[in-house]
Amino acid sequence: MRKRRNITGAFLLALACLSGPVRAGDVPEPAGYRMEDYRAPVPATLKGATVVDTAEAEKLWRDKKAVFFDVMPHTPKPANLPAGTVWKDKVRKDIPGSTWLANVGYGAISAETEGYFRDGLAAKTGTDMSKTILFYCMTDCWMSWNAAKRAMEWGYSSVLWYPLGSDGWEKAGLPLKENSPYIIEN
Repeated sequence: MRKRRNITGAFLLALACLSGPVRAGDVPEPAGYRMEDYRAPVPATLKGATVVDTAEAEKLWRDKKAVFFDVMPHTPKPANLPAGTVWKDKVRKDIPGSTWLANVGYGAISAETEGYFRDGLAAKTGTDMSKTILFYCMTDCWMSWNAAKRAMEWGYSSVLWYPLGSDGWEKAGLPLKENSPYIIEN
């Protein structure tokens, strides 16, 4: 019996290898948010949103027809670093003119992060829930999928999702600009 189980396991592993890697579009949409493994292939769709490719995103950007939101995570400098510790922020280059709403794309977000997300959206849309908004982060990253889904649940009606993100933008030879996370001004 034990020998048979090992053969079955090896067969399944070989079958998985023969079928090739999971690609974007082969992934079904989950009913809720993606809660882990955020850097993984994403679905080809997001129910209720319009998925755009690089050419469409570029046209929207050049024509200023959408508000662009980068939702890439950001790790701030820890408050309790020992004196003399050198901290170097990771440089983020995103689509010029984008608002970087850091850390809003996780599957579960705190009340503080939700407030930051809602305030950032309202500040950049003038509270117009029908204004066209576009979410992105990087290729094979669920952060933008989660953020776009959440914005629709909050009532935003013209939501675009650019799944290739800054990677796809850069691959097309389009400009990127160094950015910092958006700060809500009181």
